[in-house]
Amino acid sequence: MVSMIGLLGGIILLIVLTMKGMNLLLAAPFSAFIVAIFSQLPIFPQLAEEGEASFLTNYMAGFSGFIMSWYLMFLFGAIFGKLMEDSGAADSVSKWIIDKIGMKQAALAVVLACAVLTYGGVSLFVVAFSVYPMALSLFKEANLPRRFIPAALAFGSTTFTMTSAGSPEIQNWIPIEFLGTSPYAGWEVSLLVAIFMMVFGYWWLKKMLTRAVKNGEKFEARDNDPALKRTSLPNPILSMIPLIIVLVISYIFHDMLAQSALILALLGGCIATYILSRTYFQNVWKAVSEGTVGALIAIANTSAVVGFGGVAKATPAFESAVQFMTDIPGSPLIGGALAVSVIAGLTGSASGGQSIALPLLAPHYLDIGVVPEELHRVVAISSGSIDSLPHGGYVVTTIRAIAGEEHKDAYPAFGALTVIVPILGVILAVTLFSIF
Repeated sequence: MVSMIGLLGGIILLIVLTMKGMNLLLAAPFSAFIVAIFSQLPIFPQLAEEGEASFLTNYMAGFSGFIMSWYLMFLFGAIFGKLMEDSGAADSVSKWIIDKIGMKQAALAVVLACAVLTYGGVSLFVVAFSVYPMALSLFKEANLPRRFIPAALAFGSTTFTMTSAGSPEIQNWIPIEFLGTSPYAGWEVSLLVAIFMMVFGYWWLKKMLTRAVKNGEKFEARDNDPALKRTSLPNPILSMIPLIIVLVISYIFHDMLAQSALILALLGGCIATYILSRTYFQNVWKAVSEGTVGALIAIANTSAVVGFGGVAKATPAFESAVQFMTDIPGSPLIGGALAVSVIAGLTGSASGGQSIALPLLAPHYLDIGVVPEELHRVVAISSGSIDSLPHGGYVVTTIRAIAGEEHKDAYPAFGALTVIVPILGVILAVTLFSIF
């Protein structure tokens, strides 16, 4: 009981500290320390018996282990995104899609622009930064309330694209290491789920926008609104080629290299972007530098949360919680989906939730005969559901830092599209896998 109080208290503390703006590199180890104290874990390895868990050992093992496994993916992904941004290629693709869809479908244009960039391997954060100025301009022309922009950005980036089969985003590649699958695992069901999430989510977004407009809401300009960054952009068709190259290389080499194929694919995307858009770069080496720094910050924040999980999973309370979820009656996929989504939600990180849960869950489910491809797809989709609770890093960045909105205004729509819609997608995926 004391261990459970400590585990829940540590999780709540992590959420509260993050919501208040404390850096995760401080909030996560401090919260993990509270968990360790309540579970009577030794603080230092020198105070533990041989082979016994300790706060410092478990935290740093989780922290450094995630960096060791995923640093190069984060690095090349961030650099690729920054090169697409600095060259104007990301803007070109987004503007082309928005021009084709038109002002009357402002929200759909924003969603599709984000979806194409995300499925092409551009970092979620870079997508949000790149598309936001155009989304702002489009919402202004259509006179739509701006508080829905973060929801449109996130819906196009983190639902039917990020966790779908073939996606080069890391959330679709982490399960490969533990399940021996490919990024295309369960693609038939993934396609149906992605279509459902896109259609239902967009219908819901339109309904919320229509209701808000009927209630008298409209676009309100601000003095600090950014303008579109440039007028001269590379050809949009050429700008899409690096995105296609990322997908093609990852497809060709995934059987041979598993998750390492993503490194090669993103590197190929970087080279292609430089070659095709080199005359449009503002400062290519600055973009590379900013991408490198961004990768370090992103992986450090995620690793901090994974370190928290490394301490949490050493507690008796965590073992009891996992046992409860894996013993849920019905399809084993239900327990896997629930465990991953809960851990991702508590940590505010889809990739962090997978990295904590899969080392524990994968052997258990594989031993009882669960089809690895089915588990891969369910885990991927479920990780992208309640990871978008208000304290999530992407949530805070998109709503506050990029869009300049308050949680109370923007999060209801944001949460509906990035939490509830993926949960329905998980339910549909489990149902389809159970039927077929």
